[in-house]
Amino acid sequence: MKLSKLLILILAAALPASLALADHDTDNRIEVTAKGSYNFHVVLQDKVKARADNGIVTLKGTVEDKDQRTLAEDTVSGLPGVVRVDNEITVEGGEPVHSDGWIAFKIRSLLLVRANVSATDTHVEVHGGAVTLSGTADSVAQKELTEEYAKEVDGVQSVTNNISVGEPGNPKPSVRDEVDDASITTQVKLALLGNRATSAVGTKVKTQAGVVTLWGEADNAAAKDLAGRLALRVRGVVSVTNEMTTKN
Repeated sequence: MKLSKLLILILAAALPASLALADHDTDNRIEVTAKGSYNFHVVLQDKVKARADNGIVTLKGTVEDKDQRTLAEDTVSGLPGVVRVDNEITVEGGEPVHSDGWIAFKIRSLLLVRANVSATDTHVEVHGGAVTLSGTADSVAQKELTEEYAKEVDGVQSVTNNISVGEPGNPKPSVRDEVDDASITTQVKLALLGNRATSAVGTKVKTQAGVVTLWGEADNAAAKDLAGRLALRVRGVVSVTNEMTTKN
């Protein structure tokens, strides 16, 4: 009987230490995952730092756009073990909304997260809302897709596409390995929220090894189909399983 009580006391004393160790491991995993994510490293250019303490994540840094502030929070909030996110990121130094500089910034940012285009090989100039694209593309389809994405940015008046198509048979290496599931999930959610036809749809998104699964209720079959197509346009997405239901 005395031995049993002694064992209970030993286990009780050891439990807080083991829990603290588990919390530390979880916090460390959250910080490492956030830092290594495509959204933090490439899109935000390592300007945001995440610090985790018992699952409560504090974000600090300076970004040029409020959407980048939201991007950082959304990327972290879905990570396993995150209890809450305290977003202390400041927004400063950016261009005025709808200015030429802001439009160019938005286009470059969009090309970083959209599939089948190259942000590094595309040059963007904007004058009075008129966009001029130059650089190189692997194919005519990629050139046209780059123009299509540029036209999506609010404030764009016209697009002149001077992108040249490179020699066939020399495709650039895929960047799929650079895009993690957490970044993909966030970008899919933002793509759905940014489209008028899907912004009001309560869509749940999960990504595993680049495979995106969608849940929720769409207004109709067309809205459901659009959600799937928008998800496929996100960089790093391998395929989309659309399990959304429709109201009619």
